[in-house]
Amino acid sequence: MLIEGMFAAITTPFYSNERIYLRKLEANVARYSRSLLAGMVVLGSTGEAVELSDAESREVLQIAAEAAAPEKVLIAGVARESVMATVELAEHAAQCRFDAVLVRTPTYYAPQMSTAAVEHYFRSVADRSPLPVLLYNIPKFAPYAIPAEVVAELAQHKNIIGIKDSTGDVERVRALVAATQTAPRRTATVTSVFEAVTGRMMTPKIETGGNFVSAAELGGGTVVAMKPALAPVKTRTREVGFQVLAGSAGSLLESLQAGASGAVLAFAACAPQACQEVYLAWKDHDLVLAAEKQQRIMPASQRVAGALGIAGIKYACDFNGYYGGKPRAPLLPLNADEKAEVERLMAQIRN
Repeated sequence: MLIEGMFAAITTPFYSNERIYLRKLEANVARYSRSLLAGMVVLGSTGEAVELSDAESREVLQIAAEAAAPEKVLIAGVARESVMATVELAEHAAQCRFDAVLVRTPTYYAPQMSTAAVEHYFRSVADRSPLPVLLYNIPKFAPYAIPAEVVAELAQHKNIIGIKDSTGDVERVRALVAATQTAPRRTATVTSVFEAVTGRMMTPKIETGGNFVSAAELGGGTVVAMKPALAPVKTRTREVGFQVLAGSAGSLLESLQAGASGAVLAFAACAPQACQEVYLAWKDHDLVLAAEKQQRIMPASQRVAGALGIAGIKYACDFNGYYGGKPRAPLLPLNADEKAEVERLMAQIRN
């Protein structure tokens, strides 16, 4: 699977009583689908995944997949504290037709999370997951920073295709790219312009009332309006190595220059176009413009996504036309001064 470009780490909307607001989730995903983003990560850290029950997680994955455009790559955050529970959620993500799963290190038994235990966890999940696995390194939340040499070992697994590194350390991104150069290369199906092809593009969902015509309608000479058949997707193949994704908007351009294939950004949940512009300028080899676009988002990304966290991102989503709402307790919403600060920082980053 090709995992390349900008991905929004989307939020999970809640009602005021903290139930999941599924209609707003649908609306957000549909709007992200109209952007130039490569795709979305559902139930990552920004999605408050650790605060959802298993039943809620399954419902969010299903609703998001149904609302997303077929050409958008969907990545499901499925990490649980056990291999079995992680695999079970990965299987549900596959049933919802996600394209890959994002798996972080277990956290509760942190003192026992030795290198051997971490390797065993990721290998066991990858052995049994029906979807390709992306490792997730986020040491500020999961108290184990996956060493580059361990990533290099795991990259040899046929079902581990990449890593999201959220340290914001450009030198680490460069080290991960170098350490995984010998990982097996895989043949990925892509479009004629070398963009990712998702499973939902190749096998469109069958809807009631599509091209089916009953025998009675045919025999009675009734003129029946039918939906036109979808044109087949023209595909080709591309060799893809181990894919390193950045997780910090503040070091996005530098990470791309260091060899990252793209990024999964919390800030892209509230400013997808602004993040995409950095990537597009870099892709066009216009480093001057890319640096300008990077500088434009730097203050807001550092304060809103970095310092204020989920509450800041959600309020910035509200400010920019997406539904954010409040985070789920025990996370607290922003106070009035913090809201005013977010509005000031985001004033020139409207999407």
